[in-house]
Amino acid sequence: MTDQPIPATPDHPSEGAAPAAPPAPPAPAAPPVPATHAAFAPQSEDDRLRAALASVRSEVAKAVVGQDAAVTSLLIALLCRGHVLLEGVPGVAKTLLVRTLSAALDLDTARVQFTPDLMPGDVTGSLVYDARTAEFSFREGPVFTNLMLADEINRTPPKTQASLLEAMEERQVSVDGTPRPLPEPFLVIATQNPVEYEGTYPLPEAQLDRFLLKVVLPLPERDQEIEVLRRHATGFSPRDLAGAGVTAVADRGVLDAARDRVASVQVAPEVLGYAVDLCRATRMSPSLSLGVSPRGATALLATSRAWAWLSGRDYVTPDDVKALAHPTLRHRVQVRPEAELEGVTAETVLSTVLANVPVPR
Repeated sequence: MTDQPIPATPDHPSEGAAPAAPPAPPAPAAPPVPATHAAFAPQSEDDRLRAALASVRSEVAKAVVGQDAAVTSLLIALLCRGHVLLEGVPGVAKTLLVRTLSAALDLDTARVQFTPDLMPGDVTGSLVYDARTAEFSFREGPVFTNLMLADEINRTPPKTQASLLEAMEERQVSVDGTPRPLPEPFLVIATQNPVEYEGTYPLPEAQLDRFLLKVVLPLPERDQEIEVLRRHATGFSPRDLAGAGVTAVADRGVLDAARDRVASVQVAPEVLGYAVDLCRATRMSPSLSLGVSPRGATALLATSRAWAWLSGRDYVTPDDVKALAHPTLRHRVQVRPEAELEGVTAETVLSTVLANVPVPR
C-alpha cells in the first residue's frame, strides 16, 4: 500500500489577519510513496529512504492524531540539521509528538521544563566534585541527547536561554574551557504558549534566528478530536507508546543516508534568485522593523531542498520555496508596533510578499 500524501507544514496563523492581505499559499501535498515490497518494481535508494520516513509518519500517527504536518516539519528539520520552535496552546500533544517521533526513529530524547529558577548548568551539565578521587568530573546535562524538548522555553531567564545557543549552533557544550561534542543527530524542539505571556522572557532575535522552523500546532478538527477521545476510551495511554503499537521503523543510518540525498538536490540560479528576492522584500516592507537575514535565506534554501526531495524530485521548484516560506521565515521578521495596531501580522506580511515577488518561469 502507498503512504497517504500529507501537507509539508501547518499553515494556520495563530493571530488575526489584516482584511486586505492575500491568503497564504497552500502547501503542496507529497506524492504517494512507492510500496516497500511492490512486485516487479525494484526501488531506488531514494524511494527506499522516503518509504522509511513515510513509515515514521505512520508510526507517529498511532499515538498522535491530526498533527501529520508537524511530523513532516520535524523530519525536514532532522534532514537539515536544524531546530524547531513549536507554538501551540496546552494540550495539543507537543510532548507526546516528540516522544513518539524519537521512538519511531530509535533516538534518545530528554524533556526539560524551563522555569524561572532553571540554571544554565541544569541544561548543559556541570562539574561535580568526586570525594573518592578528590577531583572534579563532568556530569552531563539533559542537552546530551538526540531530541531535546525545551518545554516553555520563554519561561526561563535569558541567561539560561543563552546556554542553548552554543549547543544549537556549534553542536557542543563548553564547560571549564573544555568543549564536549553533543550526540548526532541533535535537535532542539522548543515549545511556546501563544496565549500566555505574563511572567515570560521573550526569546531574543539572535536566538529566534537559530531555529530553522517555527511550526504552529492547530487545535484538532471535530472528527480528529473524536478520534482522540475514542482512543482514550479504549485504553490508550500517552505514557505507554509500546502499548499503542509504536515501534522503531527507522534509525540514524536512514537519517544519515537521507541527508546525503538531500544535499544532492539541485537548485537552478533562477530559484536561488527567487528565494533571495523573497527575503530582500521583507527588509523593504514598511510594516516590518526587521526583515529576514541572510541566515534566513540559507534556511529557506535548506528546507526547500528537503521538501523537494521528500516530494520525489532531485531539483527545487519555486513552489517548494513558497511551501516552506511561512514556517521558515515567520519567526525571523518583526512587525512594527503601529502596524500591529492595524492588525498586521508576520503571516500577512509574508503572504503579501509571496503575492508580489515575481515567480521565475
